[in-house]
Amino acid sequence: MTIAEKAQQIEAEFVLFPDWMDKYEYLIELGKSLPPFPEKSKVEQNLINGCQSRVWLDARYEDGRVYYTADSDAIITKGIVSLLVQALSGQPPQAILDADLSFINTIGLKENLSPTRANGLLAMIKQMKMYALAFKTINE
Repeated sequence: MTIAEKAQQIEAEFVLFPDWMDKYEYLIELGKSLPPFPEKSKVEQNLINGCQSRVWLDARYEDGRVYYTADSDAIITKGIVSLLVQALSGQPPQAILDADLSFINTIGLKENLSPTRANGLLAMIKQMKMYALAFKTINE
């Protein structure tokens, strides 16, 4: 499934929740569905700078694709990073670098986040794209 197809799927899921409290609840559920993040990976090197809460992100490159794992100590933030992992994980580096992440605006996420969470969201996206760029550069 492409990033665009995953984004459409995410948009379709969020349309089911008319109220933002319901959308926050759904974000929390998404965060709970993230695979466990290994304790040994909760190191300074995997922390994302720019997030108010602690967010860990790790990536591996396998068969031409980037796979992300993530965790956060804040439940809403964990849901947000879960959305990004859902959209971007398992994609080729160039697809991640070129990704149109407008679904974030379409579902109303960006406008319903506090300024600090919105900055954290941008920091998460930046870090995911940095991993993709690094893997692309190393494997060219």
